[in-house]
Amino acid sequence: MKKLHPLVKTLKKYCHDVLEDRPLSCVKHKWSIKRFLNDLERQGTEDFPYVFLPEKAERFYEWCSLFKHTKGVLKGKYINLYDTPILLFIFGNVYGWYHKDTGLRRFDKLYWQVARKNAKSQMLSLVATYELMGFDEDGDEVKEIYCAATKTEQARVVYDEAKIILRRCPDLQPYYKVSYGRIVHIRSDSFMRALSKEDSHSGDGLHVQCGIIDEYHAHKTSEIYDVVEDGMAAREQPLLAIITTAGPNLNHPCYRVEYQLITKILDPNIPFDMENYFVMVNELDKDERGEVIDNVQDPKVWIKANPIVCTYQQGIERIKKKLKEALEEPEKMRNFLTKRMNIWIHLTAVSYVSSERWAKCKVDQLPDLQERNVYIGLDFASKIDLASLTFELPIDDKYLVLSHSFMPSETFERKKKTDKVPYDLWEQQGWLTVMDGPIIDYRKAIAYAREQIELYNWFVAEWCLDPWCAGQIMSWLIEEGEEVVEIRQGPRTLSEPTKDFRDMILVERVIHDGNPVLAWAISNAVVDEVDRNKNIVLNKSKSTERIDPIAATVNSHVRAMHSQLGTDPQIFVV
Repeated sequence: MKKLHPLVKTLKKYCHDVLEDRPLSCVKHKWSIKRFLNDLERQGTEDFPYVFLPEKAERFYEWCSLFKHTKGVLKGKYINLYDTPILLFIFGNVYGWYHKDTGLRRFDKLYWQVARKNAKSQMLSLVATYELMGFDEDGDEVKEIYCAATKTEQARVVYDEAKIILRRCPDLQPYYKVSYGRIVHIRSDSFMRALSKEDSHSGDGLHVQCGIIDEYHAHKTSEIYDVVEDGMAAREQPLLAIITTAGPNLNHPCYRVEYQLITKILDPNIPFDMENYFVMVNELDKDERGEVIDNVQDPKVWIKANPIVCTYQQGIERIKKKLKEALEEPEKMRNFLTKRMNIWIHLTAVSYVSSERWAKCKVDQLPDLQERNVYIGLDFASKIDLASLTFELPIDDKYLVLSHSFMPSETFERKKKTDKVPYDLWEQQGWLTVMDGPIIDYRKAIAYAREQIELYNWFVAEWCLDPWCAGQIMSWLIEEGEEVVEIRQGPRTLSEPTKDFRDMILVERVIHDGNPVLAWAISNAVVDEVDRNKNIVLNKSKSTERIDPIAATVNSHVRAMHSQLGTDPQIFVV
């Protein structure tokens, strides 16, 4: 048996401690731990060509040990990441994983969401200086390091911290200089500087080795993020580091895009990963509806969002003081929740169902599909984006759901570049059909459905369509003698089936084959209560990404549900 490197032993011990709530940790923290342990088990395999190199991680730790703390209770003492296990874990991952063949680093993106005063700026300054002077062992490549924010003042926070720690490190003074708002590595002419929105429009010439984005929650748009990321295109081993707290605006890209993405990466119940993206989130836990279940007034749970601050008494007392102020002055509570408890607030939409619940409905072996009744739901509202159909088969007291989606090639090529979803992998795996041209050919989509019908000798009970933008399809099907049902898109028709399908998921009376496109759509879906009778509908405008596969499924369930119940709602049959 191969002997474990001491660092690997240390990291694995930390992982097992977290999984056993020593210290108390949130679900996403544990998901990150499980991801690491799983990666260790499969490292260097054909399907996972990355290996963990402890000596590479230790090189970064040694760099950090050159510097002293500049603030807080440890001010003046040398930085030792071994004293702070979560930092050892995060940055051990970032700097410890490499491709086994190319030798290039695995993680070129980092996202860490944590409450205030948990060493964010200090760690970003250490990362920035290391990328500037220490990461390239040859030291000859000219590197550009940017500390980016929407305002110059915020952009200078990490830059100024880097200047301070360098100034207090005599050993490095011969190797750099500060001039004209830049920290310059003398040997390579590499430099670090602040980058704000004011000069982002001139960002076309950037050649970014490392981009530091601090407090991304405050960015109203992704403009700075995009400028930095685009500037990394020609680098072999760039790093984009995003470290932030939660915020009060859910329409900003940090929550609307990045938080949704990193949740999918971490969630083991969603068949989705981005192997180049390291993620750590420290927050209070929420239930399936997105509501916080931890008591914010209970000091025992604060460590979930404050893994460093809550390891010393002065930090705990500081949070107690801020809580007291928030309770006495309610207008301060929002700031307390976002900055101290790391909670995204003002949620206006409710998730339809959790990915964990959906994952529990997956079966390894589907029942016999031959000669079954099937209800076919379609959501073909868009010809130029994603369109989906669902085959729903009532089997005994359960509903078997099979889904397939379609996309035009022009949209597919564009979205492969802009969206953070593995469309190309889904196409290779057969979950998604890409059609040549700028629009979806609906006749070919219907032909796909007929191929499945013939393959399994299904008896089509009904085709269930949203009449909006589906008139031509309905005409084709009617001409062929098919039973077609218009599924009106309003709460009167959809509320009860939407609720019932969710209830069937919760009691595991829905079964499916693990289709990742449908799982992705379900993780995106949110619902609105539309009246005082608590009627609900899926809300496409508030959902974080496309939800067409689950919308098609609700259409099929309108009729499949009533086949099981033996009822016949007032739906218009064409």
